[in-house]
Amino acid sequence: MSENSGFLTKLRAGLNKGDSFLTRDLGTLFSGDKLRDDAIEELESRLLMADAGIEATTWLIERLQSEVNAGRVKNEKQLRAVLKKFLVELLSPVSKPLVIPPFIKPYILFVAGVNGVGKTTTIGKLASRLKKEGKTVLLAAGDTFRAAAVQQLTTWAERADVPILSQGEGADSASVIFDAVQSAKSRGIDVVIADTAGRLHTQAHLMEELRKIKRVVQKHDPYAPHEVLMVVDATTGGNALTQALQFHEAIGLTGIAITKLDGTAKGGILLAIARRMALPVRFVGLGEGVEDLEPFDAEAYAEALINP
Repeated sequence: MSENSGFLTKLRAGLNKGDSFLTRDLGTLFSGDKLRDDAIEELESRLLMADAGIEATTWLIERLQSEVNAGRVKNEKQLRAVLKKFLVELLSPVSKPLVIPPFIKPYILFVAGVNGVGKTTTIGKLASRLKKEGKTVLLAAGDTFRAAAVQQLTTWAERADVPILSQGEGADSASVIFDAVQSAKSRGIDVVIADTAGRLHTQAHLMEELRKIKRVVQKHDPYAPHEVLMVVDATTGGNALTQALQFHEAIGLTGIAITKLDGTAKGGILLAIARRMALPVRFVGLGEGVEDLEPFDAEAYAEALINP
């Protein structure tokens, strides 16, 4: 991703709404050409307040402290460079784009997450992105619990100009998704994106239903689903990590999409998820438009955070 790309500009605008957790007044952490005695403590507080979590914060602070002790942080420019280096080091292992191999057809992608995180929107944007890449896509309206879910997904299918298979509210989710896979097979469609009912991680019966959908789809392909993408909302902070951990335990996630990064000046939840879960962060959402879903890029993210 080029540094002058619209995505980096958008990322900067979202993460640095006057009060970004790390970049705000880094110069005030120095007294003359010396880092203040309480500077590391101040940065630690900022990270924790920005939802970076204990593990990621401890990891970053220990490394920063060793650089300071070695005399390599004497001014604000050096501090920014060191912080960026460690952020890239932390985030690079999870900066893995979604790759759909041509030999898996249909490629079955489940999208999970609690209500309100932008799940349906993410599916629509993803469908649009894949179509632009030359793939054929079928949406499966597996969220049959929420009255508006099928309608919302249908609207997004129209916007992305892709077909949708639905059976209406109250239908059996597993059978909707099973039928969609069958239909995709007979029509030679490349990718099936299956919406699943937005559920709280505490709702055991709904989590069990997710496991049932997985078992049913494996009748088509024992290796399916090929991707289980969890959508989390950046503005919910530590809650997002809790949700991701419990979904991962229930169904085995293979990737994360983080939405609403344009709605928070914090952005630290990405660090918490990267350090705690080491799951690939596939996409970040930066707005409501169909184009506002981008593959996650560790370098660009660190750059936007450290050099606003």
